[in-house]
Amino acid sequence: MSKHIVFLRAINVGGHNVKMEHLRQLFESLGFSNVETFIASGNVIFDAKSGNTKILEKKIETCLREALGYEVATFIRTNKEVTEIAKYKPFPPPQLETAAALNIGFLADPLNEHAKQKLMALRTEIDDFHSHGREMYWLCLKKQSDSKVSNAAIEKTLGVRSTLRGANTVKKLAEKYS
Repeated sequence: MSKHIVFLRAINVGGHNVKMEHLRQLFESLGFSNVETFIASGNVIFDAKSGNTKILEKKIETCLREALGYEVATFIRTNKEVTEIAKYKPFPPPQLETAAALNIGFLADPLNEHAKQKLMALRTEIDDFHSHGREMYWLCLKKQSDSKVSNAAIEKTLGVRSTLRGANTVKKLAEKYS
């Protein structure tokens, strides 16, 4: 059995309010064990016999589409990967310490060079970006409400699905499940 942490897009945001208990039951119906949710924003932790995350993602997306009636982009990482993501420093420490927010965008695959260039084109005086592996990092130097960047804008620019989590949430997940 291996532990997986799932980051779901469109759960309890964008007008879709899904009870975490219902979400947990849906994951249990797929045969996963030790299913937990972590804060009400689409983070699910479970154990599965299969380690093939692409197959698990498809299985979860199909189940959620049938049960909820809409698409839910699904991004799985192992607990080890989440720990590495939480420890990764995409920007110099002084920038990280003074920034208003650091968000981590979970992607299905690493960005190719063209997509990385598009991501860097989103930079402004208050927004900076970095990509590493299957994650992209968005540093917001001022309040996020001052930024014109959003997950939807990132997805449209890059042409890929993603979901964002605050670095503090990822750090808490890493601490709890490492």
